[in-house]
Amino acid sequence: MPTQAEISAEIALLAKEYETLGERELHPRLDYPPYRSSRLRHPEHPLHRVDPEGVELTSPVFGQATVDPREADLTSRHDGDPIGERMVVVGRVTDAGGRPVAGQLVEVWQANAAGRYRHPGDQHPAPLDPNFTGVGRCLTGPDGRYRFVTVRPGPYPWRNHHNAWRPAHIHFSLFGRAFTQRLVTQMYFPGDPLLELDPIHQSVRDPAARSLLLATYDHELNEPEVSMGYRFDIVLGRTPVEHG
Repeated sequence: MPTQAEISAEIALLAKEYETLGERELHPRLDYPPYRSSRLRHPEHPLHRVDPEGVELTSPVFGQATVDPREADLTSRHDGDPIGERMVVVGRVTDAGGRPVAGQLVEVWQANAAGRYRHPGDQHPAPLDPNFTGVGRCLTGPDGRYRFVTVRPGPYPWRNHHNAWRPAHIHFSLFGRAFTQRLVTQMYFPGDPLLELDPIHQSVRDPAARSLLLATYDHELNEPEVSMGYRFDIVLGRTPVEHG
């Protein structure tokens, strides 16, 4: 199994190679060698074109009645309070032209403050929090805004290479104006030392595009003596998508 130093060297080599390209890569590389499992998980055949109207006729519909506003508060879903740094994440969803995307479903899922998901596949020997499930959803308002209350997730180990750790992050899923426009991405935190070591984050090779995955600390969003505040705006059609 490769070491972090070897993975970091591969990342640095690919970053130097990117500097010589004549065009920008705004999305992650589907086959990014430092991210070992991308070799097995990326598409090997051309994508099939889908008729958007046909998909819409057979897909579920999410309306105001199906999404309870309480689902946006991940800290109040159980009898007790979750452990960890409480935080608010707000943002605005717009299209590439800057117009708000209203009434759209935004879903999030994340690890708890100890870096563990409430999922059978997560066997990380960190404690589960009985008062934190780690999933939430909401609909964007008329101005395209969303708001979640949660706790800051912890980093966790993964088996890409020896002593590999994922930076703290929150997964986002947005459906846009059609199911064929679905975007799945990750929100990271500024100043995390694991970002430069993480091949999933670094698979977005363009530095400016990669910066779109970072939340911004916003002191005005803080609730005194209760929670910190972060802002994460999303532009559908431009924000890099994750592939793992």
